[in-house]
Amino acid sequence: MAIAVYPGSFDPIHLGHMDITRRAAALFDHVYFAIYARPHKNLLFSVEERLRLAREALADLENVSVVSYRELTVDLARRLGAHVIVRGLRAISDFEWELQLALTNRELAPDIEVVCLMTRIEYAFLSSTIVKEVASLGGDIDKMVPPNVARALRERFPLPTSEPAP
Repeated sequence: MAIAVYPGSFDPIHLGHMDITRRAAALFDHVYFAIYARPHKNLLFSVEERLRLAREALADLENVSVVSYRELTVDLARRLGAHVIVRGLRAISDFEWELQLALTNRELAPDIEVVCLMTRIEYAFLSSTIVKEVASLGGDIDKMVPPNVARALRERFPLPTSEPAP
C-alpha cells in the first residue's frame, strides 16, 4: 500500500492545497494531509481550527486523512507508515526551498522519497499569506479558498471601513 504525507502549515487551506491533495490522492492509496502545529510563522488560525477547516474542505476524499503533528516530517511519515512526502511547487522560487527540504529529509531518512507536484496554472499565484492579506482588506477570496474557509476568514476579518486618503 502506497502511503504519502502532504505536510504544511495550511493557514488556511486554499484551492491550490486542495488541488495538490486531490492529485496526490489519485496517485497514492492513502494521503495524510498533515498540519504542522509548530511552524515559525505568525498563524491566523489555531491547530484545531486548521484541522476543522481542512477536514471540511477535503471531506469528499475517502483516502485522505487530516492530522496534525509536532515532530520532524520524516518521523511523522515513519509513524504513519508513509514512504513518500508530497510537496507542491508554484514557481522557481519554491524550488530552491523545496530542494533544500528534500535534501535534508534525504539525509535524515534515506528510505523516504519526496515527490513534488507542479501546481496548476490557475493556482500558481496562491499562497496562504496572499489569501489572508486579500481577506484582511475585504477583497474577494471566493475563487481562492473553499466556502468554509471563506466564511472563517470573513468572520476573522470583518469588512474594513474606508478611511479618507491623506
